[in-house]
Amino acid sequence: MAARLAQQTQLTVWNRTKSRATEFSERHGARAARTPREAVQGAEAVVTCLPTSREVESLLDGGDGLLAGLAAGTLFLDCTSGDPTTSRRIATRLAERGIAFADAPVSGGTDGAAAGTLTVMVGGDSETFRRALPILRVFGKRIEHMGPVGTGDAMKAVNNALLAVNILALGEGLAALVKAGVPAAVAVDVLNQSSGRSFVSQTLIPERVLTGKWPRTFRLALLDKDVGISRGLLAETGVPGPILELAGRLLSEARSRLGEDADYLEAIKLTERAAGVEIRG
Repeated sequence: MAARLAQQTQLTVWNRTKSRATEFSERHGARAARTPREAVQGAEAVVTCLPTSREVESLLDGGDGLLAGLAAGTLFLDCTSGDPTTSRRIATRLAERGIAFADAPVSGGTDGAAAGTLTVMVGGDSETFRRALPILRVFGKRIEHMGPVGTGDAMKAVNNALLAVNILALGEGLAALVKAGVPAAVAVDVLNQSSGRSFVSQTLIPERVLTGKWPRTFRLALLDKDVGISRGLLAETGVPGPILELAGRLLSEARSRLGEDADYLEAIKLTERAAGVEIRG
């Protein structure tokens, strides 16, 4: 996302790991800032993307924090897969200083970011959404105004919770089919021509599981976090959520067993081990 922005505008970057910002700036012709305050001084728009909303919030305060450098009239877009409550709190604090805020989490993975084809789910008022569009179009293809602040986060959390359900269910179903004598590649091919197909069966399983590659592109810990946000949303809105509650328990268990660096698809490995099979093409 940052690389695409660097092609379109004068970009200043900051990262909690200084070497990453330095390396990026040298490769893409951006300027590396020493602090969050320095990164946003004089900026017309700011884009943040961290693991959680609380980490974004933690950057606001202090002499080197974002609030020390942000000017009234700045547009603040947070692409973190965050939680609605914290985003609303951040928006309130920024509004007191005349700074417009929108939560704008994205979906589409690293490939979508590189290609500029991400789906962006925006929570904010109509004027902020209008101002955000030219920036979001640099890395997004489908950009949807979901509603007020927090609704982008809510949409992303539910999306990722459904992704988690698909991963867990497909792992179980494919393991059973393999044990029953159905080749995994044949099972996936038939699924993808039938009503049980999904993004997980059409893309993730063929490219990453059947091949045995298991690339690490998105941490299981972050998917676990997103399912937790979606469960909080269901509780807040009074909607029963037994399926997502179970998915959350299973993901938390997988995270505990596989570690904080495990990829989200590696939850399937636990099903393979329990079943004594490998899902391979």
